[in-house]
Amino acid sequence: MSKTIELKNGFKIPSLGFGCGTAWYKKEYGDIDKNLVKSIKTALKVGFRHIDAAEGYKTEPEIAIAIKESGLKREELFVTEKVYKSIQDPVKSLQDSLEKLGLKYVDLYLIHAPFFKDEKDGISIKEAWKGMEKALSLGLTKSIGVSNFYVPHLQELLSTAEVKPVVNQLENHPYLQANEVLKFCKENGIQTEAYSPLISLVHKKEGPVDSVVEGIAKKRGKTSAQILLNWSLKRGNVVITTSSNEERMKEYLDCQSFELDDEEMKAIEEAGSKLHFRKYWSNNFKD
Repeated sequence: MSKTIELKNGFKIPSLGFGCGTAWYKKEYGDIDKNLVKSIKTALKVGFRHIDAAEGYKTEPEIAIAIKESGLKREELFVTEKVYKSIQDPVKSLQDSLEKLGLKYVDLYLIHAPFFKDEKDGISIKEAWKGMEKALSLGLTKSIGVSNFYVPHLQELLSTAEVKPVVNQLENHPYLQANEVLKFCKENGIQTEAYSPLISLVHKKEGPVDSVVEGIAKKRGKTSAQILLNWSLKRGNVVITTSSNEERMKEYLDCQSFELDDEEMKAIEEAGSKLHFRKYWSNNFKD
């Protein structure tokens, strides 16, 4: 079972989340992805309790089926939803998502990305956040937050926010350590969530971090994936990952059974700093 972290508003979030996007992304709603339904049910069976969704993934119908068939009570689950394409009306977007999810509320509602402007999209970050605050006040979500926000985006939001975001979910791994934004979030009581924590294993094989991670894994009798997940957890992140393989899911959950020491953490950080790589939203960032 996943451990939990207490958010600034007092609600607890499981430290490991099961992602229902990226690999599972659908261009449009339609046929049910039975493999995803099966994978979510398996993830819940082995101990995941945090489901990460988004309107852009279009996988809410699969999540709804998996939750219903899991037999778990609603209060046993932590469900995250995100809004971006419908950012002009976060309340209406969440109401639509809840209908697809078969839920009365989500536990966390995020602005998926900050890449919209008043002059181009008819809404600013500040105005969009007011919509998020309204969704919170209506009881459609327990908590609100953001995703892919860096320091300037957060500063703009915080300048007028009545309710501070409690979470910032961002791509975070040894090749994209984002130290400045992690530091800013910690100073402002914003819990960071890392997505794509296994980039070095999946998209950047044979990079400078591989031999370091493999050496630590061999010494500890763990897998490279477990080392990378634990590295992210120890940095203070909630971690989002995914798989369709039951044994791998169990492996990921077991990354909480140990803790890297400071020397190991530093070795991974130093190796990772030798290569910069951003997989997602690369056209929107200048790095």
